[in-house]
Amino acid sequence: MIRWVTILAIVAYPIAVWCGLKTWGMGILAPLLGSVFILRLLTFRGKLSQLTFFGKAIALAGIALVAISVLLRETSLLLYYPVAVNLLLFVLFFSSLGARQSIVERLARLSEPDLPPAGVSYTRRVTQVWCIFFVFNGSLALYTCLNGDVGLWALYNGGISYLLIGLLMGIEWTVRKRLQRS
Repeated sequence: MIRWVTILAIVAYPIAVWCGLKTWGMGILAPLLGSVFILRLLTFRGKLSQLTFFGKAIALAGIALVAISVLLRETSLLLYYPVAVNLLLFVLFFSSLGARQSIVERLARLSEPDLPPAGVSYTRRVTQVWCIFFVFNGSLALYTCLNGDVGLWALYNGGISYLLIGLLMGIEWTVRKRLQRS
């Protein structure tokens, strides 16, 4: 249950930061966020060792941003967590393109171990699409940080970004199902 609560808290991070900066202040917000990231670090379990490593790196990035924000008394650093997440996910997906199996192929093989050559090619292309997405999404997340409007930052990183992720996943699922039928 702790694992699911921390996942929910991480997803709600932009809303928590927005509310926290407006009402609670760093005295409450920093320990709360730090605790969530520490719990996430301790409870993260990926289906692949590479995912586990990057999942823990993402939690460590959150811990580092909270700690640096407290030390420097600079709350705007908390806004950079979505940028760090996109950067780390880009590194994960992009680095897998140089490996024998891309990260999407590895995930696909969990449910379909005997992936045909067309499936291997398709998963490589999907990995490339996700790389482009992470650059685009991370760039917009960075823009919202630099813009200085916390409301815009929360809207994009706590809503629009998730809608774009869902849209990309939905499109990919639709394309995959059509390709499997043909």
